[in-house]
Amino acid sequence: SASGSASASASASASASASRSASGTPPVPPVSPPTSGPAASCVDRTVKAMSRAQQVGQLFMSAVSSTGMTTAQATAINRGRVGSVILFGHTSAGASSVKPITDRVQTLAPAVKGVRLRMLVSTDQEGGQVQVLNGPGFSVIPSAVTQGGWSASTLQSSAAQWGRQLKAAGVNMNLAPVADTVPPDLVGVNAPIGQLDREFGTNPAAVSTHSDAFLRGMRQAGVIPTAKHFPGLGRVRGNTDLTADVVDGVTNRDDPFLQPFRSAIKAGTPFVMVSSAIYRRIDPDHQAAFSSAVIRGLLRDSLGFQGAVISDDLGKAVAVSDHTPAQRALDFISAGGNLLLTVRPSDIVPMTGAVIGRMPKDAALRGAVNDSVRRVLTAKLNAGLLTCD
Repeated sequence: SASGSASASASASASASASRSASGTPPVPPVSPPTSGPAASCVDRTVKAMSRAQQVGQLFMSAVSSTGMTTAQATAINRGRVGSVILFGHTSAGASSVKPITDRVQTLAPAVKGVRLRMLVSTDQEGGQVQVLNGPGFSVIPSAVTQGGWSASTLQSSAAQWGRQLKAAGVNMNLAPVADTVPPDLVGVNAPIGQLDREFGTNPAAVSTHSDAFLRGMRQAGVIPTAKHFPGLGRVRGNTDLTADVVDGVTNRDDPFLQPFRSAIKAGTPFVMVSSAIYRRIDPDHQAAFSSAVIRGLLRDSLGFQGAVISDDLGKAVAVSDHTPAQRALDFISAGGNLLLTVRPSDIVPMTGAVIGRMPKDAALRGAVNDSVRRVLTAKLNAGLLTCD
């Protein structure tokens, strides 16, 4: 989320191979759905063994309180056959309190014959004002502005440590790094990023270097990073979580501010989070999360991203409140989105139900669901969360 209550993250590597050898990070496996070989056949087998409701459920990430899963939250996961969760809401109780929650989340993973399929468990652990998990077992992570003053190698090793802390608590995905660049003159008025010290720097090169380092550190720890908020929230004023009609009138398809996202893709980010702002010079008629021009045209075709596209929060965010939950789900998946994040558990059944109900009469939607479930399952396979017997 733009506020960090529900966001995702990732970014940058100008010279992926050179920095990889220098940093000792192993080569990044491809994040595109494989078309042949054992990985593809495991994904194929899993899709074939799933009910339609289970397939659709893999495209949703539902909220669980970081202080304990409520009955309503567990019910939404079960009824929606949901395959991913976000831990949200600040906690200072420490890792020993979080681990039983994530263990319980894993017991809700849908049962699929012949495979072991686990849940993506994510949170917003950026640092500074956006750090959900705190207390014993979790470092006090400084803001991205502070991290941006470190060397790339220091940031990567620190991020690897923060990632190991998440992993030990049962969190396997971090909705970070923030790949947004806030121009120097907008830092004080940019509500979602600059005012919260969430930017690694005020130029795309600095952001790329540091978001890449953060991303590599997370991957080193076995935690899935997310580059966010594509195609950038650094030039807006309003926060999409808190206000409608957040518009960027500057960013275009060839923008230098896209560099941190390009770099994150080169560095192998498995997920890119798409924002809920409107980018007038790319698609004036749709918010990015509902824009095929942004997701398919720019992120996939121009930037070559083959991984999974996750939404910012499409539940409580004021920016999307003029659409029903059902419409948000249909519009996001139809535009090429793959994993829909909502912090409102009551959205899950109307959202999944709308997609399941529309599929028999909408071939394009069936194709989008099939593509999305494969992308999400491929990310799980690469992270060790899907194994075939």
